Amino acid sequence: MTKDQKVVAIQEIKDLLQDAKVVYVADLDGLNAAKSSDFRRQAFKQNIKVKVVKNTLLQKAMEQTEGVDFSEMFQTFKGNSALMIAETANAPAKLIKDFRKKEEKPALKSAFVQETFYVGDNNLDALVSIKSREEMIGEIIGLLQSPIQRVVSALQNKSETTEATAEEAAPAVEETPAEAAPEAPAAESTDETPAAE
Repeated sequence: MTKDQKVVAIQEIKDLLQDAKVVYVADLDGLNAAKSSDFRRQAFKQNIKVKVVKNTLLQKAMEQTEGVDFSEMFQTFKGNSALMIAETANAPAKLIKDFRKKEEKPALKSAFVQETFYVGDNNLDALVSIKSREEMIGEIIGLLQSPIQRVVSALQNKSETTEATAEEAAPAVEETPAEAAPEAPAAESTDETPAAE
């Protein structure tokens, strides 16, 4: 690989890392071409970018990336490395775990998720259990809806009670003018009586 090719490769990795919130480095060594292709296909379906990289170039790209100090991950950059970038925190971990139901690899080398570093394959289960943004939003919405539903239910019950009270009060209002009406003619007839005398 020429110096220019290395510069281009480092820039490609930096472009992937720029603004990435979910970064995994996995070991795909041991997967044949067909299995590796299947892994990439499944990753693509889940909106996970996978790029096999040279460890030295990956480290240089991470050193040049602003905003995050990836140095905790450098110790894991041995052998075959695949960079995995995703939007959903646990998506790469789930993909690795599902794929390992049939294969020994891929193995997790390290990950940077939600501003935390995870080093070693023993962290895979912890990463799988991280809730995705969508799952967290769903839970928050569920929690928010619960009190709102109670308020709406209480308001509906109150409006039904108010309507019932209004219906009960309405006949009484109608009866009052009816009772007053006979009194008015009686008063008029009383006025007419003295005039007749």
